[in-house]
Amino acid sequence: MQHRLPPVRLTGATVLRDGEMQNRSVVIEDGRITKGPRPVVDLSGFYILPGIIDLHGDAFERHIAPRPSAPFPIETGLRLTDRDAASNGVTTAWMAQSWSWEGGMRGPDFAEDVLAKLAAYRPHALTDLRIQIRYETHMVDTVERLLSAVRRYGVDYVAFNNHIDEAFTGAQVNPAMIAQWAARNGRTAREHLAVVEEAAARAPEVPRSLCRLAEAFDTLGVLYGSHDDATAEQREHYAMIGARICEFPTARPPAAAAAAMGDPILLGAPNVVRGGSQAGNISATHLIREGLCDALVSDYFYPALSQAAFALVDQGVLSLPKAWALISKRPAEILRLADRGVIAPGKRADLVIVHQDRRTVEATICDGRLSFLTGEAAQRFMMMGQDNMPLAAE
Repeated sequence: MQHRLPPVRLTGATVLRDGEMQNRSVVIEDGRITKGPRPVVDLSGFYILPGIIDLHGDAFERHIAPRPSAPFPIETGLRLTDRDAASNGVTTAWMAQSWSWEGGMRGPDFAEDVLAKLAAYRPHALTDLRIQIRYETHMVDTVERLLSAVRRYGVDYVAFNNHIDEAFTGAQVNPAMIAQWAARNGRTAREHLAVVEEAAARAPEVPRSLCRLAEAFDTLGVLYGSHDDATAEQREHYAMIGARICEFPTARPPAAAAAAMGDPILLGAPNVVRGGSQAGNISATHLIREGLCDALVSDYFYPALSQAAFALVDQGVLSLPKAWALISKRPAEILRLADRGVIAPGKRADLVIVHQDRRTVEATICDGRLSFLTGEAAQRFMMMGQDNMPLAAE
């Protein structure tokens, strides 16, 4: 377990507190934000912002298998994911692990292995790493197995997916995509489609199994939502069974329906940074301008989180406090993490230190522990505790 920082006051920076950018100090002690005189680290020229909370990211798949045919041990992938997250200011992260008929790295066997390996790795983690299960709705014969894994490993977030139609459509309009999809799992395209057809045949059982899962999740305190809602009706269907989080709506109607029902809307930060969806779906920035976004997530690229916040500022869409809230305060509220997401006395010391001119993350503090440190910020921290450094009063 990494040691926490000794009591310290971070001074000179511009700090996001109480929804505003303020020139004031931040005191850390025993992993919490506190008050009082402490040894000083001068961070003039930096922003101090709440730690980033990422509700959905699958970049860890790339760390486990840099190429589909070249997998590495899950433990290696977790360590690399941990460092990737920390170096980009992420202090809490849900890794989106599929529970799917696709099999391979997205099948139940692999999901259970990842959960077990993460449980063993967690005491050594730099970041608060968690698992979001992306459950394919037609996996009806694995409901009890899923619930057993949720209970055993304390899974607290599940998203319902349904990629059946996508697979059938892809087979008709883009056979090469289906062949590539199949090859990732050691199948031919024909074998892959046979798996899809077998899953599709379970459609009559899906509504009852989803209601069964929803009831169990409510009992266990697991939050759940749906992924890639394409229509308002689809969003309403999931909301009716309690899946109230709307991940990556592909068009405006499901996002508008979610907003009307008070359901949180999650969009991809890479969509904002790149100026559009890599899958051809609606622009995230367009929805943000309309107030149809509650949180941004990394999706497949951790650096996009902070980059998206500054992009929204540069485009005049949001102020920095409101843009940063999409990756800190609001995600904490959505997943009911009352101890983080803002900089305030008594909260976890989860902080991101960003160079104001370069807008680069130079330090990340997670639960009072330095999880990442580089550049000019590293030089400032190395001076902490030297005799010639003054103490500041509150």
